[in-house]
Amino acid sequence: MVETPELPGVWVFMGLWAQHPAAVFTTLEKGEAWVREHGLQGMLTWYPLDMSAFDWAVARGSFKPKTKQQTPEFLAGFSSASQPHHHFQNADPLADET
Repeated sequence: MVETPELPGVWVFMGLWAQHPAAVFTTLEKGEAWVREHGLQGMLTWYPLDMSAFDWAVARGSFKPKTKQQTPEFLAGFSSASQPHHHFQNADPLADET
């Protein structure tokens, strides 16, 4: 089971080939229910509120940026594998959850 961090945050669903998020949920349970209801493939990822994924990963020590990894381009596209997330295939969670 994926543990939700203590900080306030939301769960964002990205479809398998999507360029933009399809939905945002206040709880993992609500997000999972929606994914299952619609038979979707993709990923639900937890994001902190009022803080970037980059700053969250650096603050918790799961990412140590090099100079090149602090550019606007890098920051704008950053996501961390250390963020809690669930992968879904045919609306079923895959076994390799973090």
